[in-house]
Amino acid sequence: MIYWIVVGLIGGWLAGMVMKGGGYGIIVDIVLGILGGILGGWIFGKLGISMGGGMIGGIITAFVGAVILVWITRLVKKKA
Repeated sequence: MIYWIVVGLIGGWLAGMVMKGGGYGIIVDIVLGILGGILGGWIFGKLGISMGGGMIGGIITAFVGAVILVWITRLVKKKA
C-alpha cells in the first residue's frame, strides 16, 4: 500500500510537471498516479509491453497513465 502511494505520488507529480500544470496538489497527484498506474498497466498489457516489476517500471507505468488521465481531465474541464 505504501509502495503504491509512493509510486503514485511520483508518477502523478511527474505527470503534472510534464503537462505544464504544476500538479493538482499532493492528494490529487497521488490519486492520479495510482489510477494512472492502473490505466498504464492496462494499456501496456494490451500492447504487450512489460516495464518490469521494480519501482522504476512502476513509476514509468504510473507516469504514462497519469499523463493520459491529466490530458483527459483537462479536455473535460475545457468543455465544461
